[in-house]
Amino acid sequence: MDQFIFFDTLRQGLWVATIISFPILAVALIAGLTVGLFQALTSIQEMTLTFVPKLLAIVVVFWISMGFMTQTLTSFFQDQIIPIIGGM
Repeated sequence: MDQFIFFDTLRQGLWVATIISFPILAVALIAGLTVGLFQALTSIQEMTLTFVPKLLAIVVVFWISMGFMTQTLTSFFQDQIIPIIGGM
C-alpha cells in the first residue's frame, strides 16, 4: 500500500470520527453549560445535578442520531476500506 493512500484514508477516517461525534459532544457541551449556569444562579452545588441531565441528553441524542452514525460509518467502509482490502 502506498503511503499516500494510507494517510489519505487515515485523514478521511478521522474526519468521519469528527462528524459522527459532533452531535453528542455539542449536546454535552450545551447541557453542561446550561446546568452550570443554573447552579451558578441558584448556588446549588450538587454533583448528581450535573451528571444526570447531561447523561440523559447524551443518551437521547445518541438514540436519535444512531441511524446517521451507522450510515456514515457504513458508507466510509464500503467506499474506502473495502476497496483497499480487496486490492482496489
